[in-house]
Amino acid sequence: VNQILLLLLVLTVCAILYNKVHQVPSALKNETVDLESPEETEEEIPVVICAAAGRMGAAVAAISSIYSNTEANVLFYIVGLKTTIPHIRKWIENSKLKEIKFKVVEFNPMVLKGKIRQDASRPELLQPLNFVRFYLPLLIQKHEKVIYLDDDIIVQGDIQELYDTKLAPGHAAAFSDDCDLPSTHEMVRSVGMQNTYMGFLDYRKQAIRDLGISPSTCSFNPGVIVANMTEWKHQRITKQLEKWMQRNVEENLYSSTLGGGVATSPMLIVFHRKYSTINPMWHIRHLGWSPDTRYSEHFLQEAKLLHWNGRYKPWDYPSVHTDLWENWFIPDPSGKFKLTRPDS
Repeated sequence: VNQILLLLLVLTVCAILYNKVHQVPSALKNETVDLESPEETEEEIPVVICAAAGRMGAAVAAISSIYSNTEANVLFYIVGLKTTIPHIRKWIENSKLKEIKFKVVEFNPMVLKGKIRQDASRPELLQPLNFVRFYLPLLIQKHEKVIYLDDDIIVQGDIQELYDTKLAPGHAAAFSDDCDLPSTHEMVRSVGMQNTYMGFLDYRKQAIRDLGISPSTCSFNPGVIVANMTEWKHQRITKQLEKWMQRNVEENLYSSTLGGGVATSPMLIVFHRKYSTINPMWHIRHLGWSPDTRYSEHFLQEAKLLHWNGRYKPWDYPSVHTDLWENWFIPDPSGKFKLTRPDS
């Protein structure tokens, strides 16, 4: 019996040694393991851009400029309404942008029902996609950090730099401070732009005065946002923004006759003294504010991101610095979107 037990023990030890020598790595045995290259495993940079009817060429130029100026692993979230999604998808898939990584997301305008006060002075500011930035966590599920960009921008730098913007603990977003660049102050004064809370909120209303925010406080521009989704959800930012939208419907606390329309004002309230700042060169603004006022070419060449906020868009006429924007524009394969030029 002892000899039999000894023989079994020797066989067991031999079997264990054989398995160790000839063991197949588990990653190779499991066919579901994705053995990606280093380039494929790098962090994705999610960039949210809206594609609105009548201005899809703007989104295309913005995407083209970002994609052409970075080696980063960018994932574009292109947000549209149900009626516009087929157009933007066809545009991308039938142009040189077919190589980009993108997801098309449908925005349901019903979430805005009862939250927008109608204002005829600038109806374009009431378009549903202007409020996509309020609902980022509902549209983008799996990312911790997200970049949101208005469509009327082009990016001349590497988007990785913007993504690497540091957010202070407890901050849900980073914006560009409207008093950040001395180079823009002269333009602000020359065309009568507002860069304080006085230009956005109606301080005649008690609800605004009760906030305790000085009207001379410098404003910020939410056309470029670096957002922390965990903090955004934790602080219930979307609910706070909706609360001020509804109060505006009831009390007319701000309107599109003021500086930033109806999308900037609630963000100024909710994020007052609770945001980090973006490098000023990553948001050179006001290019669409006047068809007569221009920045120096040297200054624009140094800029990382250009924003044609204002009425005068670079795909329309009149507008300024259109050559910088048109460098990145890709014509619409369907022919529906056309540039407006003086000789067209």
